[in-house]
Amino acid sequence: MSSLLSDTALVFGRYARQTLRSKLQMLFGVLMPLLYLLFFGPLLTRLPLSSSGSSWQVLVPGLLLQLGLFGASFCGFGIIVEKQFGVVERMRVTAVSRPALLLGRLLRDALLFVFQAVLLVLAALVLGLRAPLPGILIGFAFVAALTVALASLSYTLALKVNTPQEFGPVINAVTMPSMLLSGLMLPMTLGPTWLDVLSHVMPLRYFVDAVRAAFVGDYASSAVLYGSLAAVAFAALSLALGARAFRRAAA
Repeated sequence: MSSLLSDTALVFGRYARQTLRSKLQMLFGVLMPLLYLLFFGPLLTRLPLSSSGSSWQVLVPGLLLQLGLFGASFCGFGIIVEKQFGVVERMRVTAVSRPALLLGRLLRDALLFVFQAVLLVLAALVLGLRAPLPGILIGFAFVAALTVALASLSYTLALKVNTPQEFGPVINAVTMPSMLLSGLMLPMTLGPTWLDVLSHVMPLRYFVDAVRAAFVGDYASSAVLYGSLAAVAFAALSLALGARAFRRAAA
């Protein structure tokens, strides 16, 4: 365990330094959710989107998870670049723990997207969001869990393909339906019944419902419980798949 922790810290330090040297990556990753916040949010301020809470308490949780969805899903591009430069080949002869090669990357990704989520919430507070601090912190925890799950799957896919042209279409084919069917922008209960029922097959739907409940202070609701269970199960499964992929890549 001590070896795993030290190796994870070593890998995390390498990728964290890369990220800190790229200020544009840290700031521009939040650009798309921020644009939605600035230009889409004011259109919803007078619409009754939910029986509890304001329109900002409906929109901002969706934007937080949108940040994790699109950001983490494309993390695998870094692996593809490393494969092209021989980094993965050199990885095979190192003594670093194979799970640490994944965990160090995931720790960097989770911290990066939580940092961007903080920036997004600060902007939302200026625009009119009012939410309890524990609810906001719960939202950050779900962003981290979603990042870990999706980045693990993204790295797994990136280890199996050879070019960005193979990787990009697969990610787009997954992220767009996930965004539309999970109710990121608007609650699925506003749509027809069949669409609401269909959305429950998407794990992200439970994340969204949980964070929206937390943002109105409803911490004991079934939505938070189901969202937490979905987050733990989804992250655990994704981590197992990712660790297996890294062991095979380094074999």
